[in-house]
Amino acid sequence: MSTADNRKKVALVAASDMTVIAFLRAHIVALAADHDVTVITNTADPERISADVRGVRVISIPFARPIAPMLDLQCLARLTRVFHRERFDLVFSVTPKGGLMAMVSGCLARVPSRIHMFTGQVWATRTGLGRTLLKMADRLIARCATHVLADSASQRQFLIDQGITNDKRSAVLASGSISGVDAVRFRPSVEARQAVRRSLGVAEDAVVLLFVGRLNRDKGVLDLAAAFSALSASIPGCVLLVVGPDEAGLRHEVEVLVGAAATLHFVDFTDHPEHFMAAADVFCLPSYREGFGTVIIEAGACGLPVVASRIYGLTDAVVEGETGLMHEAGDVGGLVDVLAQLVRDADLRARMGRAGRGRATNEFSAMVVTGALTAFIGSLLRSGAEGQHETRV
Repeated sequence: MSTADNRKKVALVAASDMTVIAFLRAHIVALAADHDVTVITNTADPERISADVRGVRVISIPFARPIAPMLDLQCLARLTRVFHRERFDLVFSVTPKGGLMAMVSGCLARVPSRIHMFTGQVWATRTGLGRTLLKMADRLIARCATHVLADSASQRQFLIDQGITNDKRSAVLASGSISGVDAVRFRPSVEARQAVRRSLGVAEDAVVLLFVGRLNRDKGVLDLAAAFSALSASIPGCVLLVVGPDEAGLRHEVEVLVGAAATLHFVDFTDHPEHFMAAADVFCLPSYREGFGTVIIEAGACGLPVVASRIYGLTDAVVEGETGLMHEAGDVGGLVDVLAQLVRDADLRARMGRAGRGRATNEFSAMVVTGALTAFIGSLLRSGAEGQHETRV
C-alpha cells in the first residue's frame, strides 16, 4: 500500500543480517531514495543496517537457518502478521530460509509483487531425503513468488532444468551477481599488499594463493589443501592464505592435508577482504556449488587471476583462459595443474589479472547491478503487477 506522498512500501527480507550488510546495503540506499523501505532480518543491531540511510526501518525476526519445523512455523506466522499489518506493495527476498518465509508469507498476505533472487542451491550437492526436502522448498519459493531472479545465467538454466522454475517466470538482471563489486574498494593496492605481507611474515617475492570464504566442504577447501600440498612439493616457496570463518571445524584437517613442510596462514574473519586480495597473486575457489561467485569478481577487481571449478555459477564469473583457469570440481590433480601454470608464469598472472579487473569494472560494477535491480523493482511498482506471473526485464 502506498503512503500518503505516493511512496511505495518495499520490504527486503534475508535470514541473516550479515547477508544484508554484505550484499544488500547499496540496494537499500538506492531504493530508499524513492520508496519506504523496511528490512526484515535476524539482527541484534538494527542500527548497523539502517545507519546513515534516511527513512529505512529494520524489523528483527528470528529466522532459523537449518530446518526447524516449530521455529519455522513461528517465524512464518510472525512474518505473515507483519505483512498483513504493513501492507507492502512489494517484497524482495534472498537466502533460502528468508525466501521460503517471505514468499509464503507474502502469498498468504497477498503482497502484490513478490520477488525472490536465487543465489545458489544448498541441495545441489546433497543426496537422499535432504536433497528432496530442500528442492521442494525451492519449488515452493518459486511457486509463491510472482517473479524469480537468479544471480547468474547458468544458475537460471540449472533451476529450469531441475523444474524449480521456467523460462517465462525467471530472469537474470544485467550480467548477473547479487550486488556487483565496488571497484573503488576492490582494487590493486601496493600499500595493502605490503602491510598484509609484513603482518604475516610473507616475503614480497613469494607467490600467495588466496581462498576467501566460509570453511566448509562445499567450498572445496579440502581439495585446495590437498592440491597445495602437492604443488608445494614441486614448486617450493608458495604460500596458501585462507581467510574466513571455520564454520565446519575443518582447520585441523586443512593443516594435516597441507603438511608441515608447506606455508599456510589462517585469518578467521575480516571486514576487509580487499586487503588480502591485494596481498595475493592467485585467487582460488574450487567450489562444488555456487550461485554466481561474487568473491571471484571482487578478486578480479583487485587484479587477481582466478582458479575455479567448472560448475554452474562460476562459469559466469570466470572467462576461462582470459580471466582465469578452471578445473572439474573434485579433481585435485586438475587443480594442481592449473595452479602450477599460474604459479610458474608471472606474465600469465598479470595478463589475466588485468582482464579480470576490466571485466569486473565494466560488467559487474555495483552501480550497474544496483541500477538494474532498482529499475526492475520500479517498473513493477509502477505497473501494479498484482497477480502477474511473468518476469519481464
